[in-house]
Amino acid sequence: MTAYQAWGVLVGGLAGLGIVLVVARLASMRRADLSVRVMPYLRDVPQLGSRRRPEMPRSAARGVFGPMLRSAAEAVERVLGGSTSVRRRLERADIDKSVHEFRIEQVLWGLTGFAVTAALSLIRAWQAPSDTLPLLLLTLVAFACGVILCDNHLSSAARKREQLIMLEFPVVAELLALAVAAGESPAVALGRVVQRTNGALSSDLSRVLAEIRTGTPVGRAFDGLALRSGLPLVGRFAEGIAVAVERGTPLADVLHAQAADVREAGRRELIESGARKEVLMMVPVVFVVLPVTVVFAFWPGLIGLRLVTQ
Repeated sequence: MTAYQAWGVLVGGLAGLGIVLVVARLASMRRADLSVRVMPYLRDVPQLGSRRRPEMPRSAARGVFGPMLRSAAEAVERVLGGSTSVRRRLERADIDKSVHEFRIEQVLWGLTGFAVTAALSLIRAWQAPSDTLPLLLLTLVAFACGVILCDNHLSSAARKREQLIMLEFPVVAELLALAVAAGESPAVALGRVVQRTNGALSSDLSRVLAEIRTGTPVGRAFDGLALRSGLPLVGRFAEGIAVAVERGTPLADVLHAQAADVREAGRRELIESGARKEVLMMVPVVFVVLPVTVVFAFWPGLIGLRLVTQ
């Protein structure tokens, strides 16, 4: 394949892609909206047509590529599945997105990897035209890797937020216990703590406080927090508050005990992490420091033996 042929293939591919985009956009524009089709039969209810207008795309790029991205997101959903797991991780990471929006983001990550790999592969194909098929497979693998990396990024965000919640929990529990022991109700104590703290756990508690202020019972609001949380500790905390409110058990003692349990669990995790780090610290000692020490110890003797034998 010569350079002219490669440029011809590139220009032809771009022209074909442009024609496909134009045809797809024209097809979507010709499709009549449901309100437009039903409105002639609802002439006696004119206010329906004046309340809601068809939503316009926010940008030209979204209007052109939006239908294709949505179709690609639906295809990724059919291939990967696991919408329940994705929704759960989105809630744990406190990301205000739907599953479909996250699938579109996965497609964008995959297209980014595909575009970067395709650009590098095109340069390589000019130098070695016989490697076209492996390079094409490499671009497909890059798209799949982009999709998987987006999913791993979501899991990492959920884990980081859970770690922040674990760090914040003892302080928040102690503040709640002090406020309740001072004679305040659970809702008032929760509002006081939410106003004076910032963090991942505070945002979850602020959502619980909003539900309580809108009329949801305290026990049911904390039960919802236990269902949304991915941490057993927070689930036990919410269930303990719900049971204490419903049955009248001393809430301050429950909160103090849970905070002490969390601190003890954090202390054990720190000790275990330190033990693992000790093993990792032996790697440079064994594979770097020890060989260098052996070389410095035996190298003069080896030189001396060579001089004696000569």
